Amino acid sequence: MPAAVDADPRDRRRRRKRVTDEHGKHVRVWELALRYALLLAVLALTVGPFLWQLSTSLKGPTEDIFSSPPKFLPGEPTLHNYDRVAQTIPVWDYALNSLKVAAANVVTNCVGAALAGYALARLRYRGRRVATLVFILAMLVPVEGIIIAQFTTMRELGLNNTLIGVVLPGCIGAMNVLLMRNAFLNLPYEIEEAAFVDGANTWQRFLRIALPSVKGTLAVVAIFAFMGAWDDFLWPLIVLSDPDKFTLTIGLNYLHGTFANDERLVAAGTIIAVAPLIALFACLQRYFFRGVGEGAVKG
Repeated sequence: MPAAVDADPRDRRRRRKRVTDEHGKHVRVWELALRYALLLAVLALTVGPFLWQLSTSLKGPTEDIFSSPPKFLPGEPTLHNYDRVAQTIPVWDYALNSLKVAAANVVTNCVGAALAGYALARLRYRGRRVATLVFILAMLVPVEGIIIAQFTTMRELGLNNTLIGVVLPGCIGAMNVLLMRNAFLNLPYEIEEAAFVDGANTWQRFLRIALPSVKGTLAVVAIFAFMGAWDDFLWPLIVLSDPDKFTLTIGLNYLHGTFANDERLVAAGTIIAVAPLIALFACLQRYFFRGVGEGAVKG
């Protein structure tokens, strides 16, 4: 019996050109165009200012950065503005101080949040729900409300004007602990029960089973901790008084105050401050997006 033949070959071409979403549902052309228009608008609002700062930092002194209409691409790109930033303030020393603080913050948050999150999610002890509630309430307290108490504590400990004093208040964030707790809660209990039957103790179950399964959430915690420490301005400004120990945010504040009229210099300093954050996210983005569905069973 001969095979059935379509009545019109054009119908096959129309079916092949149908646009569908991730669930296989047909999407109209105007809906698709609206989605892309909204995405482009959000992209322009979020990435546009950074690209403008990058363009301004590459423009030479003879180029007019306030021309109308604005000229986005520099006519003669130059790195001279970055060299001027280094000549104006010890920007690389400030960046090194910020890197020390941020790296210490990442290590302490990843280790502390992982341990605390595992204890809240897996261990059975009296007061576990109260401890979880304390971490939730800690997120509701504004930093400005406790900054005087933090400063008094650092002064009593003799940690004023030290980088340790900058790191200590933010070494374990309440939000990071709750993120790790939720990631551990999503892991199936059967896996750890099987390890317990095989004789694994609590530390072995944590290090060999639970922790490797939440790498994505650890990457999220690392990014949040790095960004929080790198971008922090108020607390380092309060606790530090020696210019040799200033972080990058405080140093760039001097750049803004002294050379506020030189937009090229300010833009170059801004790019120097933002570049490490972009590099960190580029390295961890694969784990960052995987952290949304952390804890799922892989078949």
